[in-house]
Amino acid sequence: MAAATAQTMGSLPSGVGICTTAPDIFYLPELVFGGLVWILVASSHVKPENPQGWVMFVSIFCFVMTFLWLLIFVSGGHKNHSNWATADFVYHLLAALFYLSASVPLGTVTIYIKNTTLIAEPDRFRYYRIDIAAVVFSYVATLLYFIHCILSAVRWKNF
Repeated sequence: MAAATAQTMGSLPSGVGICTTAPDIFYLPELVFGGLVWILVASSHVKPENPQGWVMFVSIFCFVMTFLWLLIFVSGGHKNHSNWATADFVYHLLAALFYLSASVPLGTVTIYIKNTTLIAEPDRFRYYRIDIAAVVFSYVATLLYFIHCILSAVRWKNF
């Protein structure tokens, strides 16, 4: 049993195999929660612009890159090169750090929206609820990318 786990962690899957291996099973939840962050922040009131713009950049960048990464692994395009395990680890570490750097300002903006008087009262409560959901999904996406990064590091070490 331990040999089968080490073999799975030491090789890079392709095709439907990515839905059954330890680190690669996180691709779909990362896409779902990252997409939810993107949608919720885009539907919110974008004030102040600077932190919200960074959150939008991170969510769109990570969504597109994770989708492309998923397509590469599904199509087997990674089988020709030996550095894909390293690249997988580095990408998920970068994505986890990006999401963490976006989640904290998003939480700060959410607190700001709760306490501000610049937005009309009915709209302020609506945007506040949308931003709370975006903060929760952003931290879930951060956690998913971090777990994927750790499991990719274990696979990289065993590769």
